[in-house]
Amino acid sequence: MKVNLLNLIYPYRNRDLQRLKNSFESLARQTSKEFKVFFIDYGSDPKTAEKVKKLCAAYSFISYQYCFTQFQPWNKSRALNSVIKTLESGFCFVADVDIIFHSTFVEKAISLQETDKSLYFQVGFTSEKDKIRDISENRFHQYRKSTAEATGLTMFPVEVLKKLRGFDEFYHFWGAEDTDMHARIKNAGFQLEYFDKEVLLLHQWHKSYRASETQKLSRRLQVQGIVQINHQYLKLAIQQKKTIINQNSWGNILSKADFLQLEAQPVNLKLTNEKAKIQAFLYGELPGLENQILKLRIEKSTFEGSGKFRLKKIFGKKVPEYYSLKEINDLLLLQVISFYRDKPYIYKIGADFKSIEFAIKC
Repeated sequence: MKVNLLNLIYPYRNRDLQRLKNSFESLARQTSKEFKVFFIDYGSDPKTAEKVKKLCAAYSFISYQYCFTQFQPWNKSRALNSVIKTLESGFCFVADVDIIFHSTFVEKAISLQETDKSLYFQVGFTSEKDKIRDISENRFHQYRKSTAEATGLTMFPVEVLKKLRGFDEFYHFWGAEDTDMHARIKNAGFQLEYFDKEVLLLHQWHKSYRASETQKLSRRLQVQGIVQINHQYLKLAIQQKKTIINQNSWGNILSKADFLQLEAQPVNLKLTNEKAKIQAFLYGELPGLENQILKLRIEKSTFEGSGKFRLKKIFGKKVPEYYSLKEINDLLLLQVISFYRDKPYIYKIGADFKSIEFAIKC
């Protein structure tokens, strides 16, 4: 019987190196060496990227790729798709930097491969107090276990993923792209099975994404309420029985050349946070862009909060209405990930949190 190499895909950005090393070491102990790791660094800051690249180089089974997306929101779907579309056949496993693999995982996963069948695995969860180095493999089953509702760790036939044009790239930040994929696999008539006969994967504890959400402007790009938006989008996808997605393109990462061009572009449009101006840009100017590079800088109006502004309000005079920069951030990022995610773009919050800079090539 021919053995199918198992391709493990790690999407990554700015996570601590120790959990990475823990995961890689568990792969180095595999009883089967019939696997390859595609490590996709989706825009870590340069210092972290250099350290991670060096760590990956210490393992012969890892292929490291850096994406120039440090000024774009996290998009796990696109990171995964960038690898999936390059694979010719066989099977791939969506990995996670938090996962410790049982030494027999690859061997057993390969033995379970079936054409047109996707298989997802039960996982055990460590707690904050657990020390990974003290955990033996025969204790994997003793931890709190995931249920069939947890869909993130799946082995897919590559051909199935290609037929469906990969993961839905609407899902940004932390969302429901895995559950969406499972739903579309079933809608398309392919098999999907949950493996819980034994625990072969252990999850290293970390704080949840939702715990890190903030109502304030953050240089770590966020959109308030995005988890709920992703969930509602998922519900619609299930109701509509979607299968094939990403109609325009899929797996296309911002190139280094486009990144450098956008970085070098001088600001050619300045706006204040006045509501009418922001709305005119979002719904008028932005949709009409064609064959150009726009670099926009948004700053808080000096008139807002001034003595003259307050006096006018006191005497009932008409004054402009303003968005906070956080509100603008959420409006603009939602617009970008909904309608312009396939365009080359970069997005930055000023170091002093008093400005937003957005550049796009149309």
